Amino acid sequence: MKITLIGAGNLATNLAFALVEAGHELRQIYSRTDASARELAEKTGVEAFTSQIPAINKDSDVYIVSITDKALNEIAPQLVEGRELALWLHTAGSMPMDVFGCRRRGVLYPMQTFSKQKRVSFRAIPIFIETAEAEDLKLVKALAQSLSDSVYELSSQDRPYLHLAAVFCCNFANHCSTLAARLLEKHGIPFNVMLPLIDETTKKLHTLPPLEAQTGPASRGDENVMNKHLQILESEGEQTLSKIYRLMSQSIQQSASAPETK
Repeated sequence: MKITLIGAGNLATNLAFALVEAGHELRQIYSRTDASARELAEKTGVEAFTSQIPAINKDSDVYIVSITDKALNEIAPQLVEGRELALWLHTAGSMPMDVFGCRRRGVLYPMQTFSKQKRVSFRAIPIFIETAEAEDLKLVKALAQSLSDSVYELSSQDRPYLHLAAVFCCNFANHCSTLAARLLEKHGIPFNVMLPLIDETTKKLHTLPPLEAQTGPASRGDENVMNKHLQILESEGEQTLSKIYRLMSQSIQQSASAPETK
């Protein structure tokens, strides 16, 4: 497919490599700055790049927009203008496809955490797709399947719940590691001692439901240990961490005691 990529951030960078490797013709890359557009174009061997919306080409089959939700809301009408006959896709987890306001619109949402500095293999990444026009669904499915072995149809109504769950599993979990790293650093303990624990915690989720994999003082109702942890946090002035610890522990205990639903 002849594709123009709008964006050069974390997701867009990984997607650009995946599109090229899958054999698609990446015709142009747009970014807000010439430097970022040029950098990604050079890395992926794409000849055309621009930082000017009017200079975006008008002869691609598909335009994939991978920018922030705020930017997507602001510039979607400008992007589509003069290119209304093409298929427009965005990669956002929480945005409806109707943001484009044109007939041929849809979503190509790869659910993964991305960084420019680390390439990931798209083959194992679940991609969630949606289109407004039935005839475009086959095209988007073929595009997604050329990148990934796991492709699912999901509506704009349900996708925000998927994205919300991803925030808990990924962003909040990573922030907990950030908080742990800060505690360890204050006492001269390297964070890498936590890596085997983090790895084993993640591995268990491949074979056990998260509720069954839960361990720790809250899950076993060990009030003595929890109180000691809270005393440590409060003695070091970590009031925010103390609140987080209490809320997380309460949530773990409530989940453990909740009746099973079938």
